[in-house]
Amino acid sequence: MNAVKRSRTTRAAAGVSAGVLLLLTGCDVPEVYKPARPASGGPFTFYVSPDGDDGNDGMSPGKAWRTLDHANTADFRPGDRLRLKGGERFRGAITLEEGEAGSAARPVVIESYGTGRATIAPRGTSGITVRDTAGVEIRNIALVGDRKALREGVGIAFRATRPEGRALAHVRIANVEARGFQNGISVGTEDEGVTGYSDVRISDVAVHHNLEAGLVFYGPEFEADSPAYAHSGLRIERVTAYSNTGDPGSDGRNTGSGIALGSVRDAKVMRSVAHDNGARSAADAEEGPEGIWVYDSTRVVLENNRSYRNRTGSRVDGGGFGLDNNVSHSVVQYNLAYGNDGPGFLVYSGKATGAHRDNVVRFNMSWDDARKLPEYGGIVAYGSRMNNLDIYNNTVVMRTAHLAPSQAAGDRSPALRLRDGMRGVSVHDNILATDGGPLIEAESSYLPDTHQLRGNVYHSTGPWSLGWGSRRFTGLADWRSASGQELLDGEPTGTGEDPCLRALTVPLTDPAGAENLVPGCEGQASVSMGPQATRVDAGLVDFFGNRLPDVLRPGAVQ
Repeated sequence: MNAVKRSRTTRAAAGVSAGVLLLLTGCDVPEVYKPARPASGGPFTFYVSPDGDDGNDGMSPGKAWRTLDHANTADFRPGDRLRLKGGERFRGAITLEEGEAGSAARPVVIESYGTGRATIAPRGTSGITVRDTAGVEIRNIALVGDRKALREGVGIAFRATRPEGRALAHVRIANVEARGFQNGISVGTEDEGVTGYSDVRISDVAVHHNLEAGLVFYGPEFEADSPAYAHSGLRIERVTAYSNTGDPGSDGRNTGSGIALGSVRDAKVMRSVAHDNGARSAADAEEGPEGIWVYDSTRVVLENNRSYRNRTGSRVDGGGFGLDNNVSHSVVQYNLAYGNDGPGFLVYSGKATGAHRDNVVRFNMSWDDARKLPEYGGIVAYGSRMNNLDIYNNTVVMRTAHLAPSQAAGDRSPALRLRDGMRGVSVHDNILATDGGPLIEAESSYLPDTHQLRGNVYHSTGPWSLGWGSRRFTGLADWRSASGQELLDGEPTGTGEDPCLRALTVPLTDPAGAENLVPGCEGQASVSMGPQATRVDAGLVDFFGNRLPDVLRPGAVQ
């Protein structure tokens, strides 16, 4: 695995060129016509329709404007609405500049009216650009890019460039589709000292067939000595990001991700799906795409999401979920990953900042991941100066049948891979199951004071295999004795018993059913260490939302 990962490069992928930004955001040009605004009252609703006339006042469907170019010259004020006729296609773009701000109580709204969803089709640029302002809601709109927009445009772009003490508050994007752009939706700033956006809600959105990513947040270079985060208060829900292909010509950065969050604080990604991304990412890239991942951020929760069949054109990444450089106090829970080229779940630090710490991966399921890259596994953790990682109550199944033809015979992906650079790692109450492949591959013979494994199920339907540093073990008891792992107060923990998972035998279907990773043995004994034996709170529910019992059993389902 390549230990050189991403931070600055992702922000480059998320943005557009300076020249394009100037084009998108515009300048005050003398003699440009501004539609007359009523002298009193407000807020106002303006309409645009192919049947309209730019000589109209735009104040009703019967007196609608005709073009976006005309509507775009209007000065929007708090509470104003710009409504596009549903089912129609509009050439051009919309830009909101500083001074056209709304508020949470009186937002500026861009939406469709009538029947269906209006489509914005820009000419080689971004579809909607909001620059240095907020209090904006965009809903029930489709955005479709052309060939030039695929390289230079964004479906919806929120950009912050002015140094200010307060964040730009209140952004809503709902019931939107964005395709055919460099990025479907991006929110960010690249400048130090610039505060980004807060109180952001993105829901019921489809971002697909974009070049570099579906949905992206980004910020300035992370400083571990004085960590700052550009954006805060994010809620991303029911977003579907798929077929964002990646750029085969961009080998200097990662492209082809579904959802990527950088420089965020207090964020949640819920009930979202990322699939079939990254297939055309560069073959020589040192950084690859992921389905849903986070970097340079803190207090992020990824929960109840699915990420599957994500690809990589190179020999790195291509996984389902990732906590990358400089992520802290974050939780990945109740997610399903399957059929990805890379790991189902990756926790990684490629920078020795010490800022990657206090993260949790719990009650997730990984089924037949690392299909292309055996150097990964179902769950993978490693990196420079990574501290305090808890991996518990996950269910991981890895099988030979899922491997891509490119994998060499005998080169098998493990259910769990641990590599050097970490301290304070706790791995407990997981189900790790294979059909003969390695259950664990550990780079070194870790002692319990740095890596502690307790109460896990290690089951193989074929030969039992576990790699611990330079040694290979074929049985749980021998490994326990040699490593000092799977012991509590001198008593053995863990088991190799069959958890009776259908996922070990049934085909991996699309969409894969999480019910296939539910233990099916009647009267299965609990070998859980439980929260009382660890430093963590197990939470309230399991993968399916069932309330946790007093005594847990291993795996994601209780």
